[in-house]
Amino acid sequence: VQLQASGGGLVQAGGSLRLSCAMSGRTFSGYVMAWFRQAPGKERDFVASIRWSGGNTDYADSVKGRFTISRDSAKNTVYLQMNNLKPEDTAVYYCAGRRIGHSGYDYWGQGTLVTVSS
Repeated sequence: VQLQASGGGLVQAGGSLRLSCAMSGRTFSGYVMAWFRQAPGKERDFVASIRWSGGNTDYADSVKGRFTISRDSAKNTVYLQMNNLKPEDTAVYYCAGRRIGHSGYDYWGQGTLVTVSS
């Protein structure tokens, strides 16, 4: 199983970016896909998640109303649309997947860096 994250970059505060996570190696029905982020010197934090089947979503309070997670079943890809970015959103963003009912994430991508300048 491989998760390939992309789409990071440098953006000014108030700008937008869309991250992509291309998945391969298995079918992901029955899985929850998520984005996490890790800022320099801080722990990895949950950002958003989506059930592959059904599309139920969940968000961290800090990104609600600004970020949107979605998936494209035909492309086996999960997206994170990030709008109204703030300097505190600067972090390495990771995509991850876990089987529904499992507490821990089984699969992780390599991370993509998002830098928001003020």
